[in-house]
Amino acid sequence: MANLADEYGTDVEIYIKPLTTTIHADTASGSPAALHDLLDQLGLERHEYPADAPLYIWHTVPEHLDADEQKRLASRAIPALLKAGYEVDCTSEILDASAYRQAVREIRSRTSRPAPEQAPAAPAARPAPARRAQ
Repeated sequence: MANLADEYGTDVEIYIKPLTTTIHADTASGSPAALHDLLDQLGLERHEYPADAPLYIWHTVPEHLDADEQKRLASRAIPALLKAGYEVDCTSEILDASAYRQAVREIRSRTSRPAPEQAPAAPAARPAPARRAQ
């Protein structure tokens, strides 16, 4: 099986598999579990071969989505992958620029919000002064 992420030296390669309409996300061999988990969280479906002890793991965009929605899902995943520090490449035939920009705006708005203020901690109680015995 060809692995385009290994071939091109990236963490993730997103492309349409030749002779199909399936959008694949190949990950480099030995990719961390965190990358696969992130792809799962972003809505891509994980595939492993062989199933009992996977040597090859890849993701696909769910095929029950229509073609435009598949491209939007793949395009919206890219900013989150980049923010997590992964090197991603996506073919131009998949990239939906407006979905990509919207995902970037959402990430920026989440990260630019100020953290909720915490109530100041109550002052520590002072121990009562010891009384002298008389």
